[in-house]
Amino acid sequence: MSNCIFCKIINGEIPCNKVYEDDKILAFKDINPVAPIHIVVIPKQHVQSILDLDENTVSITIDVFNAINKIVRLLDIDKDGFRVVANTGINGGQTVSHLHYHILGGRSLQWPPG
Repeated sequence: MSNCIFCKIINGEIPCNKVYEDDKILAFKDINPVAPIHIVVIPKQHVQSILDLDENTVSITIDVFNAINKIVRLLDIDKDGFRVVANTGINGGQTVSHLHYHILGGRSLQWPPG
């Protein structure tokens, strides 16, 4: 999608502080972190949100969570714990219309979050 900021990051038009990449997934440090470790994980295939996943695209979630498992081990937060968040829609806090997940860690995270 031509004017999607995450698609531009995937295409190398906008730089990012990359922590992981494979042929289907890109993960990078969030530019406005809310935890000591705050990583954004995005599929390279443009899907607007969780609501747009269907039988043809739902396998993206397998790729995302396989990458998350690798990333949390790489960042050494797998033992102490972390949070994975997917904001959806305006009231859910989604500010970029490209499916993405946040990995939050590096400190004790409270509940409820919002």
